[in-house]
Amino acid sequence: MLEPANTWTQGLDFPSRLLESGSNDYELYEEDGEFVLSVELPGFDPEEITASWNDGVLNVAGEHEDENRGTRRTYHRRFRFPKAIDEDGITAEYQNGILTVRLPVTVENAVSGTEIEIES
Repeated sequence: MLEPANTWTQGLDFPSRLLESGSNDYELYEEDGEFVLSVELPGFDPEEITASWNDGVLNVAGEHEDENRGTRRTYHRRFRFPKAIDEDGITAEYQNGILTVRLPVTVENAVSGTEIEIES
């Protein structure tokens, strides 16, 4: 029996192993104040891959046509991030079939917030 789609999480991959979609084509972790996303895209050329940032969502897409075999491969995935990202600091690199995107967390959001006094 199919479960009803949850519109809040439909089509989005969150940086959390708790909400893992079951796909192992990417790795996502946070280190040194930034998120690091590695996506396996073997067989793609760098110019066939696009990455874009829009309102807390990172879109990764790729399209590869093999004219010799008459085949076409596409890839598209969206990743939503729970913390504000420094948009100007986002970088992407594609090497050995792996796209690595670094998304720095803004300094204001790296602060833990206000401590709440616990009464006893």
